[in-house]
Amino acid sequence: MPESNGLVYNRRGTGAPLVLVHGLGSRKEVWNPIAPALAERRDVIAVDLPGFGSSAVDGPGGVYRYVDRVANFIDDLGLEKPEVAGNSMGGAIALELGRRGVVSKVTAVSPIGFWTKAERIWCQQALSKTRALGKLAPLQLSRVVHTRAGGNMLRLTYGKPHLVAEQQKQGDLEGLLLATGFDDAAASFAGYDFERGNELDDVAVTVAWGTRDALLFYRTQAARARAALPKASHVVLRGSGHVPFADDPAGCVDAILG
Repeated sequence: MPESNGLVYNRRGTGAPLVLVHGLGSRKEVWNPIAPALAERRDVIAVDLPGFGSSAVDGPGGVYRYVDRVANFIDDLGLEKPEVAGNSMGGAIALELGRRGVVSKVTAVSPIGFWTKAERIWCQQALSKTRALGKLAPLQLSRVVHTRAGGNMLRLTYGKPHLVAEQQKQGDLEGLLLATGFDDAAASFAGYDFERGNELDDVAVTVAWGTRDALLFYRTQAARARAALPKASHVVLRGSGHVPFADDPAGCVDAILG
């Protein structure tokens, strides 16, 4: 698998470049339900952040450090103002790349940073406890998805778990359990809130949110995103969860490419 600036990635499709950035405890394959459709119209580059998926930890992690790493990754690949889409922590990274003028278009899917302190702590603890519970399961990883930890992950992540392929569920759970960068990234959430400003006024921004998001609640956090980003396009993914790509593939593709 190719690597640039220490980050492992996969690449497919033709057209304008589109960089995909996953969230906390995730991996580049989280985009698999929609990557083929995106690749029909874009040069799709899905990246593993340091300590997630196939990319090794090579130093301290955290939201702003990952923004630096992805910005350097984009430069190393010779991409000139690509589009970027990110989910959860990746959504915040995408917005910060837009703020820096590194990208031409941003799609943030259920981004972190529009929370209260209590909502942020819920997100951190829910994922951390699910991860800890999964690590305690005396089973092969291939069977953990059917345990209590696996059930917790399904409820936190997807709005419609029955639509998610078993291989995708298993891979997503393994991504959470094996993420060596998890602790640094989760701890960095305490120092991250989206700061309203005018730096994104000239960037095409879309914020998409699933109404069944159990980690970053749609009712409160999507409303704050609308207030903070009044010039952005705000898309409601009805019935979708925090990671909505299998819940509503067509809606997600439209949000990213629209």
